[in-house]
Amino acid sequence: MRTTVTLDPDVEALLRNRMRERGVSFKEALNQAIRAGLAVVPRGTTRQYVQRTYHMGFRPEVALDQALSLAASAEDQEIIRKLSIRK
Repeated sequence: MRTTVTLDPDVEALLRNRMRERGVSFKEALNQAIRAGLAVVPRGTTRQYVQRTYHMGFRPEVALDQALSLAASAEDQEIIRKLSIRK
């Protein structure tokens, strides 16, 4: 099938590099890239990512669910300190 495709400059550069590396035509490099991108991976062949967590042996001294409030309070205190010394 013959069709017109508009490629972004970076995609064209990638295809041209692939042509040189593999010694194939532009058409063949484009077809290989499209086939690879459209290849269907059968379900169950990929592993689910599991984040491992570790107990660090201590309890936080501040409520971590209020981190933004703590940061705002610390910033306010710093502004007051700077204003008091007229910086």
